[in-house]
Amino acid sequence: MKMRRGNSSSDHELGILRGANSDTNSDNESIASDRSSFSGPLGRPKRASKKNARFAADLPKRSNSLSGGRGGDDDDEYVEITLDIRDDSVAVHSVQQAAAGGAHLEDPELALLTKKTLESNLNNSTSLSFFRSTSSRIKNASRELGRVFSRRPSPAIRRFDRTSSAAIHALKGLKFIATKTAAWPAVDQRFEKLSADNNGLLLSSKFWECLGMNKESKDFADQLFRALARRNNIAGNAITKEQLRIFWEQISDESFDAKLQVFFDMVDKDEDGRVTEEEVAEIISLSASANKLSTIQKQAKEYAALIMEELDPDNAGYIMIENLEMLLLQAPNQSVRIGDSRILSQMLSQKLKPAKESNPLVRWSEKIKYFIVDNWQRLWIMMLWLGICGGLFTYKFIQYKNKAAYDVMGYCVCVAKGGAETLKFNMALILLPVCRNTITWLRNKTKLGTVVPFDDNLNFHKVIASGIVVGVLLHAVAHLTCDFPRLLAADEETYEPMIPYFGEQPESYWWFVKGVEGWTGIIMVVLMAIAFTLATPWFRRNKLNLPNFLKKLTGFNAFWYSHHLFIIVYALLIVHGIKLYLTKIWYQKTTWMYLAVPILLYASERLIRALRSSIKPVKILKVAVYPGNVLALHMTKPQGFKYKSGQYMFVNCRAVSPFEWHPFSITSAPGDDYLSVHIRTLGDWTRKLRTVFSEVCKPPTAGKSGLLRADGGDGNLPFPKILIDGPYGAPAQDYKKYDVVLLVGLGIGATPMISILKDIINNMKAPDSDIENNNSNGNSNGFRTKKAYFYWVTREQGSFEWFKGIMDEVSEMDEEGIIELHNYCTSVYEEGDARVALIAMLQSLQHAKNGVDVVSGTRVKSHFAKPNWRQVYKKIAVQHPGKRIGVFYCGAPGLTKELKNLALDFSRKTTTKFDFHKENF
Repeated sequence: MKMRRGNSSSDHELGILRGANSDTNSDNESIASDRSSFSGPLGRPKRASKKNARFAADLPKRSNSLSGGRGGDDDDEYVEITLDIRDDSVAVHSVQQAAAGGAHLEDPELALLTKKTLESNLNNSTSLSFFRSTSSRIKNASRELGRVFSRRPSPAIRRFDRTSSAAIHALKGLKFIATKTAAWPAVDQRFEKLSADNNGLLLSSKFWECLGMNKESKDFADQLFRALARRNNIAGNAITKEQLRIFWEQISDESFDAKLQVFFDMVDKDEDGRVTEEEVAEIISLSASANKLSTIQKQAKEYAALIMEELDPDNAGYIMIENLEMLLLQAPNQSVRIGDSRILSQMLSQKLKPAKESNPLVRWSEKIKYFIVDNWQRLWIMMLWLGICGGLFTYKFIQYKNKAAYDVMGYCVCVAKGGAETLKFNMALILLPVCRNTITWLRNKTKLGTVVPFDDNLNFHKVIASGIVVGVLLHAVAHLTCDFPRLLAADEETYEPMIPYFGEQPESYWWFVKGVEGWTGIIMVVLMAIAFTLATPWFRRNKLNLPNFLKKLTGFNAFWYSHHLFIIVYALLIVHGIKLYLTKIWYQKTTWMYLAVPILLYASERLIRALRSSIKPVKILKVAVYPGNVLALHMTKPQGFKYKSGQYMFVNCRAVSPFEWHPFSITSAPGDDYLSVHIRTLGDWTRKLRTVFSEVCKPPTAGKSGLLRADGGDGNLPFPKILIDGPYGAPAQDYKKYDVVLLVGLGIGATPMISILKDIINNMKAPDSDIENNNSNGNSNGFRTKKAYFYWVTREQGSFEWFKGIMDEVSEMDEEGIIELHNYCTSVYEEGDARVALIAMLQSLQHAKNGVDVVSGTRVKSHFAKPNWRQVYKKIAVQHPGKRIGVFYCGAPGLTKELKNLALDFSRKTTTKFDFHKENF
């Protein structure tokens, strides 16, 4: 290779490079050029040098050659390239075909491809110590030119318009590393730790950990490591810190072309510039594994064939980087977008983030005002309860202060009797929040729901329990540590007024303990302590790491059985209240008066439950076991069983336990002729239930979903007997009060929302007369809902099989767009991550061609990662100004606070009001 210097100014020099069909001579001749170091960007601009070169390449002989079809075996085809060379970069100025007669013909498509390839190779070389001179860089460009022509796309391939809105969004994506975990200082720190035992070298098997990826991305990171090693001519399975820094700079490059080239190199393992179907299948499998998408991983070859069919219509057997770019830029944006103008969105954002009030008094007054407005129902109930407890305590305190016992025991007896009075009241009141039939009747048949927060019945039950703890402490501590010691220490004259109550003065403390009043009180305290302890979240939800022999003291079963100790507690409480020291007249012994009505009401409810479940038996129609340890039971609907969407019922299976009843949301709609529940395996009882039904099931036939299925329509299968009790009211049943609803289900928490979706679909399908008839059979409030937004967030791809049928039905039936479905799979990385890039491409292709989502297997396209809930609320607020939106959430408590706070925030600062309802499990 030879360069001849022409006339040039001091800033530019022009040279002609001529290359023959073989580059043997090129390796033996040098270019007159100053040597410079190109190890990184420089601190100040350098002089530019523009060099012109002509290359001869082994072009395939074809009729549409760039030379216009000129023949001749002795003539070489030349491409003239003008390079703009700086000390820290190399840019391709122009690429032209040198035609006969000195004319220059420019092929725009070839020019663009050549520019991208040469600039990528030349500029990458500037950060390597291998190419430290202009000569070596241009020689490298010479060797790459053969690859340029070998991978030149066919004329049929079109360039994708990068100015389109979808392309602009996609250009920001394709991230290989997360900003938070892969900043260089963090990577450097992890390198020091991981290379300490390997002589300062980082093994490829630890590359994922060094970049801050999770273990599921190990194989993906290994493929990325090998692609970067091939690009930088690094052999072996270990790299130094300097080489890691080069890798890091390349994968953190914000240029879309650079990221696209890295991604292409990952797929193109043999470096021939072409990607075969087998290579596509391998990267699909790696991406699916990193995102925990087992179904896609199993069907990687099938999906690879789909991509090749789309991008290789001529059956060439490979695709090029341009095909990959086009597919990536055409992939739709997965994020929630607002269809209204950007200005409107900005105005809304400004209203949601007002300037902070400088006056602290104004700030506190605003907080108090909002707190009262948001919680006025709870506040008046709590004030009433506290007022009653305080009044009862004060009444008894004053009463005993005026009795003879006060002269002996002082204020201790007043405190003990005041605590006892609140204790009797709370022991009676605590039964009312768990009288579910009564609460459901009050919710459905009266207007009390507007002023009484029935949704908080269990929370109020817990608050009353705390009141009982306070009453027990006041009563027991005052008696045991103050009253009894004073009675023992009193002289005869002081003690004399107490003889009618205690008899002769006791000689020891044991006298008080062994009496009926003493041992009943102590046993009650012990039993209540056990029940209260096992009801705490740490024990009930197995959050404690206890030794194996203590494991049975945790979980729902321990909570359920220990709560039934209160049958003994109430019996002892009545005895304790009859055998009082200081009260001898029967009508002054008021314990039984407090307890009579609540105990009778609660006992009646339990009796009704037992009779109703036995009189109205159900027959199993269908059983299905789904991925994610979910058991679906379809059963006959008992005559007269009327319910609303969003309600729940209790289920009992005597083959598992004859005594345990567990609540589950009803997933069928009121208009269906069957009942269904979906039960996720979370504890001992649900695990055994799944086991006994799985023994009856078999693998599904073709076209049927689930891991195991059984159809009980013929009546020959020996299904375990199921008893049901219900229905009972739940927050989600009030969705019909709103024109617009936002339904959020987290995992199995989607169950009540599915019933609501079915109900909306049934109302869409049914004529008006049928709707009115259906309303008269249990749906008395009419059907107001005109728009529903459903967000289902789940970790596992297999979860979408649970409700695949209803999702498809909604997509087909909802021609007017009443229901907006959004499925989110959180195991998949957020859009823009390189680990999900190919999944997004595949999703777009599959849905466009077959109308089926590759993640969920339904007609509803899935979103990746977690929703941006503020954007969700903002979208609804913009689209429904001045409306009152019902927000219904069912799932784990973790998301409750965020959704509730957003509902309050948007209600205060926009004209749209959000009413938040939640149901946790």
